[in-house]
Amino acid sequence: MSRGILFCTGLHLCKSKSTQAMEIRSAKYLISSPRVELCPKPDKPEYAFIGRSNVGKSSLINMLTGQNKLAKTSGSPGKTQMINHFVVNNEWYLVDLPGYGYAKVSQKQRASFGKMIENYLRQRENLVTVFVLIDSRHKPQQIDLDFLAQLGEWEIPFNLVFTKADKSTQREAAKNVRTFIEAMREEWEFIPRSFLTSAVKNLGRKEMLAYVEELNTMYHDRPKE
Repeated sequence: MSRGILFCTGLHLCKSKSTQAMEIRSAKYLISSPRVELCPKPDKPEYAFIGRSNVGKSSLINMLTGQNKLAKTSGSPGKTQMINHFVVNNEWYLVDLPGYGYAKVSQKQRASFGKMIENYLRQRENLVTVFVLIDSRHKPQQIDLDFLAQLGEWEIPFNLVFTKADKSTQREAAKNVRTFIEAMREEWEFIPRSFLTSAVKNLGRKEMLAYVEELNTMYHDRPKE
């Protein structure tokens, strides 16, 4: 694989050395692209966020950047329909991708979204990792496991972000996370690093930003081709 930055294949490879959260000095919307060829120049490390419809992606992005209105939240799932780029601290790209599951869209639109996402994930050379969002309120969903399997086939590095931890008890959320990881172990030799988050309580923000900062350092220190 030409990307050459598969950092995140297993938990044992991805232990963060620092829990000091990155300071977010700026975060701004850059562009929405219907095709990967129209995305910004790949001159910064890039982190994509994706999950099923209504998983809380926009709220998580706003929580991480400290801007309540950076990513548009909606009561109607499936509103994200392009590759949305944001630039953070003028140092790295945050990408909001359309959700899989695609809410109420036509079969033709569903196929179009799927191809756009596949092309982006497989061709974007500066993509460091994909943060796959999983709703911590639910038991493992096959659609999530199938998407992770597809990422594995494409050799795309990813991490798990369990969302909405404030919507259930701590015990229930922990149980659902554990059950999901156990389901993954049936197919995966290594389990990527995961984060339990709540956009309401800012849970997981410090850990995720520290992890991004570590990966940014690894990106810039990698051997140049």
